[in-house]
Amino acid sequence: LGKSLSTGNSKSFFVRKKNK
Repeated sequence: LGKSLSTGNSKSFFVRKKNK
């Protein structure tokens, strides 16, 4: 899902979700 949107944006989103 994230990869489809944007690698940079998805990376930030994944990191935030993992941190939370």
